[in-house]
Amino acid sequence: MDPYEVEFIGENRIISVIPNFSYDKIYLICGEFGPFRAGLPINVPLWLAMMLKQKQKCRIVPPDWMELDTLENIKEEEKRSRFFTKMPNEHYMVEAKLILGTASEDVPNAAEIKTIIKDIWDIRMSKLRTSMDALMKSGGGYGRLDHLTMMEINSAKPLLPSAMDYLLQIQKKAQQRVQQPSALNTSTFSQSGSSQNT
Repeated sequence: MDPYEVEFIGENRIISVIPNFSYDKIYLICGEFGPFRAGLPINVPLWLAMMLKQKQKCRIVPPDWMELDTLENIKEEEKRSRFFTKMPNEHYMVEAKLILGTASEDVPNAAEIKTIIKDIWDIRMSKLRTSMDALMKSGGGYGRLDHLTMMEINSAKPLLPSAMDYLLQIQKKAQQRVQQPSALNTSTFSQSGSSQNT
């Protein structure tokens, strides 16, 4: 799965907006939304919220997890723990990128929130690199990591499979080198035995 596909899936998350217009229900492939009433919150897919915001037709209601105190707690817990902590949102990076990029004026403390989310991402990426390094050094064929999000898994995808392939090739060549001398010794022994018989 490409990063664009992960982002596409993340864009379908439901968030709340406050429209500044009134309109009847709209019927889409992904479901029906509305009716829209000016000043009353309504839940819509993230992509639709972004489209309405770009047309200045609504105000975004930031998700509960996108609060300064909540994110500070997540960051501290992530720093303390050896393992990955469960994120409050499977698509936190996609949602944060779109909301903070399009509607930062609707998010209190947007600059600080953007920095904390980047810090959380960096901490988790560092853990992921460390885990991959430990897996490669141990020569293991598989590993298990809980609580990774789709975007985080996708970031490791270009590197890990090819690194595992190279490791397998090295192991196979090492085995062939170990087996080759014994095969040579056997053929030498059989040749010397046959010359003694004649």
